[in-house]
Amino acid sequence: MTKVKISKKLLEKFPKLMLGIVIAKNINNKGSDEKIYHLIEEIENLLKLDFTPTNLAKHPLISPWRTAYSEFSKKPKKYHSSVEHLMRNILKGKTTPKINKAVDISNYLSLKYLVPTGVNDLDKVDGNISLTLAKGKETFIPLGSDAKQIPDKEEIIYKDSKDVLCRKWNWKDAEKAKVEESSKNIIFYIDALPPVTKKRMKEILRDIIDLLSMFCSPKETDIYIMGKGNSEIDF
Repeated sequence: MTKVKISKKLLEKFPKLMLGIVIAKNINNKGSDEKIYHLIEEIENLLKLDFTPTNLAKHPLISPWRTAYSEFSKKPKKYHSSVEHLMRNILKGKTTPKINKAVDISNYLSLKYLVPTGVNDLDKVDGNISLTLAKGKETFIPLGSDAKQIPDKEEIIYKDSKDVLCRKWNWKDAEKAKVEESSKNIIFYIDALPPVTKKRMKEILRDIIDLLSMFCSPKETDIYIMGKGNSEIDF
């Protein structure tokens, strides 16, 4: 049995934080599906009509992350939430890269709802997963690299019992638990700060389940909403 836990100290800093979790087991993540990427292209085109580099930071779903990052990051203007990173690339004329079906679903939903999302391979995770504050001694190896980093003390991180899975909340994923075509058991994270409501979170979670069912045929799925009143789950 695996636990996911949000630290008490983090919830004291962000009492209205919600963390949506989807567990999907025995998925088929092999191959690619152009339908997913067409969805991404459609949402990219819509976002380009509504956003500019100037108004992006002021959007009510983006600006709370800017505020949050300023509370724990030494250089908040240098680091951005994962959803802002995706958006900034789109506004620079770049396209969201094709990775694999599960990761593409994660990126699509991040753009559709303008919330940070992430996904890990559960079979590569050691022990339990925590969303917590770094002690400044943990080990992190960025996605696509073999160079070790040490997170800043009090930086918000996702970690397992051995390593950091994501630095600066949702800024950069680790190489360790990346999802690949061979991945069978995965966990999605949806980070949410106000004005995202519980009703909206449920909508996002249902959307993940529907897309997984359509493209990855999981044998089992479970959803959870974590926060101040539910800071620990077992699955």
